[in-house]
Amino acid sequence: MKGIIWNPWHGCHRCSEGCAHCFVFYLDGKRGVDSDTVRRSKTNFQLPLKKDRVGNYKVVSGTEVATCFTSDFFIEEADEWRREAWDIIKRRKDLNFLICTKRIKRAQACLPDDWNGGYENVAIAVSCENRRAAETRLPYLIELPAKKRYAFLSPILEYVPLENYLSGGFIDMVSVGGESYDNARPCDFEWIKKVRADCDKYGVKFDFHQTGSNFVYNGRQYSIKHRDEYSQAKKAMEFLRKQ
Repeated sequence: MKGIIWNPWHGCHRCSEGCAHCFVFYLDGKRGVDSDTVRRSKTNFQLPLKKDRVGNYKVVSGTEVATCFTSDFFIEEADEWRREAWDIIKRRKDLNFLICTKRIKRAQACLPDDWNGGYENVAIAVSCENRRAAETRLPYLIELPAKKRYAFLSPILEYVPLENYLSGGFIDMVSVGGESYDNARPCDFEWIKKVRADCDKYGVKFDFHQTGSNFVYNGRQYSIKHRDEYSQAKKAMEFLRKQ
């Protein structure tokens, strides 16, 4: 089932090294939009609930919904809107919502009253670009009650050892990606192979979703067009499976 992106609000604030060349700021800058201003969407806030002329949901059952990828679901400015977003997620139990955040420290206080051990249709992912981010953020993730917990090493800036988290069965999936567009920092395939080996060791699902625009393979740097980053990562995954 093909996924969609649902951005109930837009805009963010840089908070760590991984944000230095944020794609949201880059694309907004080209359109003359202020990325630092967090705004509720006027057209897409109700996206999962929109229906066609005969009353069927436009977003069909089983769809993967990448949620709030041009902001942060747990950003402070969204505190006044988040309860309504949770209500939408609860109403669409037939959709699978992926919430990725750098602000995992705020997550516990931002959960709905009936969260309990987590909603069955929600995966919480934490973005960790380097060792320091992983050591700072992942402890909050493993303490958070959730049905599915993911670690996103994206944009990956160095090899990030995850054994302490993978060995305990706290992480359900690790997904790795490089940085895109102008001034993209290198994404070294050697890091990808090491992370994948760590995941294999503990039986954790692994995905390499994006090479980034500056991809290093066997010590050589390659400039990858953004439109090709995902297909090239898929080819790299096929290579890894043959190892």
